[in-house]
Amino acid sequence: MDWGGIIENTFRGLIGEQFIYFGLAAIGLNMHFGFTGLLNFGQAVFMAAGAYGLSMAVATLGLNFWWGLLLGIVVFPLILAAIMGVPTLRLRADYLAIVTIAVSEMFRIIARSPSLDRWTGSSDGLTAFAKTFYEFSPYDAQERYFFGLFIGNQMWVITVGWVVLALVVGAVYLMMRSPWGRVLKAIREDEDAARSLGKNAYWFKMQALALGGVFGALGGMLRAIGTQSAQPQNFITDVTFFAWVALILGGAAKVGGPVVGAAILYAILNFTDIFLRNSVADGWMPEWLMTGTQVGQVRFMLIGLALVLLAAFRPQGIFGSKEEMALDDR
Repeated sequence: MDWGGIIENTFRGLIGEQFIYFGLAAIGLNMHFGFTGLLNFGQAVFMAAGAYGLSMAVATLGLNFWWGLLLGIVVFPLILAAIMGVPTLRLRADYLAIVTIAVSEMFRIIARSPSLDRWTGSSDGLTAFAKTFYEFSPYDAQERYFFGLFIGNQMWVITVGWVVLALVVGAVYLMMRSPWGRVLKAIREDEDAARSLGKNAYWFKMQALALGGVFGALGGMLRAIGTQSAQPQNFITDVTFFAWVALILGGAAKVGGPVVGAAILYAILNFTDIFLRNSVADGWMPEWLMTGTQVGQVRFMLIGLALVLLAAFRPQGIFGSKEEMALDDR
């Protein structure tokens, strides 16, 4: 059993790229559900907006990298928030849930359409749009850093990702302590009461939807930069599921909950993957029980079992509270 490799891969999941991408996406969901009570089951589409906003600006439209950042972080997420929020946010919470699922799948199907190959790259996606980002890297692309865990380009993505994550967490902390944040929580608890005090609940919910979408777009953009590709299959429904798992695991309506949840989730995924593979390779796991090709499915089964146990014994997550998990869906 390669315990050194197991520890390294677990630690890589705890602080690495996947944790950063989904930590940002989960923070966006926390803005939606945790603080405002909005049910968003299509966070993947906001992540896709960030990835395709940057990649299409550079690879398709020929704009520079900085215009791509503007499109991916601001323009595309705000357009999507308007498309989903304008017709639904005056209605019950479940209408937004249905619309977000639909828009997420529509975006993915449209992006992979052969008729749009010139713009989106179809199923192959877009590449060669992150050169400017890596030109600023202080790391040697051929060297390994942080105890040999990451090569130079990975280390640059992680460094920038950690800075972005820290800034976002700090911004959310300040916003939730402001009068604006207190209004969001009031809307989550009782929208009618907030309206009776003269607050425009619809406008506040629209702001929360857009802001959470921007955070998700940041995660999607960093993912596209890290993999140096923007493909439709990178933003399937499972992506939203992982963001929700990170949020619920860490605790909704807590500023640091999504970050801790994402770190624990990917540490567990990496640990179970390499531990099970080592167990099969070393003969610790009998072939009748599991083979090497089944490890991927089994580790997700274990995550599912952990979620069932979490829902039964700690539904509010590690740092959450039961009161803030309640939802007023009137």
